[in-house]
Amino acid sequence: MNRRAFKAGIFYIISQLIVRGITFLMTPVFTRLLSQAQYNQYKIYESWLLIFAPIMSLCLWRSVERAKYDVKEKFNEFVSSVQTLSYLSISVFFVIFLIFRKQAEALCSMNDFMLIIAFLYTYAHTSLFYIQRREKQMMRYRVSTTITAVTVIPATLLSVLLVVIGKRTDHEADLVQLRIAGYYIPMIIGGLAVAVLMLVQGKKLIDISYWKYALKFSLPLIPEVLSIQIMNQADKLMVTAMTGDIKGSIFAVATTVSYIIWILEDSVWNAWLPWMYEKISIGESHDICNSWSVLMHGFGVISWALVLFAPEIILLLGGHKYADAIYLVAPMVTGTLFRFYSYSYTAIQNYHKKTASVAASTVSVMFLNVILNYLGILWFGYQAAAYTTAFSYMALMVIQAFMEKRLTGEQLIPLSKTLLISCSYFAVCVITMGTYHMPPYVRYLLAAVALPIGVWYFLPRVKPILKMMKKKQ
Repeated sequence: MNRRAFKAGIFYIISQLIVRGITFLMTPVFTRLLSQAQYNQYKIYESWLLIFAPIMSLCLWRSVERAKYDVKEKFNEFVSSVQTLSYLSISVFFVIFLIFRKQAEALCSMNDFMLIIAFLYTYAHTSLFYIQRREKQMMRYRVSTTITAVTVIPATLLSVLLVVIGKRTDHEADLVQLRIAGYYIPMIIGGLAVAVLMLVQGKKLIDISYWKYALKFSLPLIPEVLSIQIMNQADKLMVTAMTGDIKGSIFAVATTVSYIIWILEDSVWNAWLPWMYEKISIGESHDICNSWSVLMHGFGVISWALVLFAPEIILLLGGHKYADAIYLVAPMVTGTLFRFYSYSYTAIQNYHKKTASVAASTVSVMFLNVILNYLGILWFGYQAAAYTTAFSYMALMVIQAFMEKRLTGEQLIPLSKTLLISCSYFAVCVITMGTYHMPPYVRYLLAAVALPIGVWYFLPRVKPILKMMKKKQ
């Protein structure tokens, strides 16, 4: 099982890095094709879509990972049936938004075209949620990765093409809509095709018992998912609302740097979670802590590397007009790191179906984050939002750790270890910002010194994995 999980996970991680990395690599293109105001408008639209999809689908796709151990051989039936319920829920939201169309568009800064695309994408994105979780829980990654590739790659290239054509044909005012059309229409087509595929495979449109199971598991998670998405997007939305599009665009570019490590973290987590759940189900949870510690240090080092080379990364992504973004990278990437560390605690609670507790703690931290963002921006400027969000993610990590201990009677990853690692990397990243005022070679020397230390720590821990991969059975 270890070998199968690892091979499937490695395949998933590499493919996701290639596919999703293409979207990231287009950032320097769009920061130069679009004005700062247009770039920020698109990022705000993107933020709303990230809030729409999980909420309007009722987060029912979150039940897929746990349902595998309860429905067993009827797994495909469960997925196709519950997808239907998500579609019904999205349709209800769609009708409500159409009734209050003008108010909704004013709130979300959308026009009719943008709103219709948003809802069609919500249907499609929900289906992608389902197939990704179904396939990874079965430790199969080829299908979901292929689907992602044939949607994301054409969508990214088409969006660039349409924006270039728009600029050359003097349609400067329509560049944001062209960017939206080029990216989201192919994603909509691909997602709806996936919906049909899962229905054909599952051969189950409606099953009330599955609906009850999914609702019982997922409804308590709606506040949690909404809170996480608000925490992910609130800083950008609030910076734009309180300081304007220019500061908002700088904040958005810095957020893109944190997206680098988020791609890695999300890919590794989605590959690692099925193995973790299998270990718990067969009573081998003692194997989890050591491997998770290596992951924590691995992503801590990657976070530090992003901070160390932030000046070069920001210059590549946006150019000199976004130079101030370098001072946001350290809190942003470490905030993402704290969120990643908290996954281990929420995953245990979800495995034991303690989803209500996960939601309660996340909602509390969300309110804390919004308040701190507002006060921080008001008192110290837009850069404070990066630090208040990082602090909020650390608070979330601590609270979830305590909740895991109280509800399950165990703590697979000791909080003391997680806090020590978290605070250490945060301190190192903040201190590293002091090198930005020094000649660049100072940072390069630091990287040269750190490299052999990293090899010394990680190589002995990678060798057993390599040996396992060489085994035929």
